[in-house]
Amino acid sequence: QVQLVESGGGLVQAGGSLRLSCAASERTFSRYNIGWFRQAPGKEREFVARISRGGGTTWYADSVKGRFTISRDNAKNTAFLQMNSLKPEDTAVYYCAADGSYSDDPRVYDYWGQGTQVTVSS
Repeated sequence: QVQLVESGGGLVQAGGSLRLSCAASERTFSRYNIGWFRQAPGKEREFVARISRGGGTTWYADSVKGRFTISRDNAKNTAFLQMNSLKPEDTAVYYCAADGSYSDDPRVYDYWGQGTQVTVSS
């Protein structure tokens, strides 16, 4: 069972950038596809981005395409979400998740971090 810990959230002005990290507890990290999701107050958890086991394939939600970049460093058991040109509507708790499936659906992910708050002020 892999444990995930997110970090890097915070308060930023619109147009600013943040880099989120997702650190995994074990060396089998490279066996998992990684997804980033977010949940704003009163809203359902939504897909943001995903990356395949080896990092060669990525996919993004339309709302973040061109602004966010997902990456991973399997040697360091860590995934990243670089967020640029942030907007107030990006405000949410951001979660990373791991699973054998490569999916946009949060229901198929077995392992989740505790989340990190991102707040974008206008």
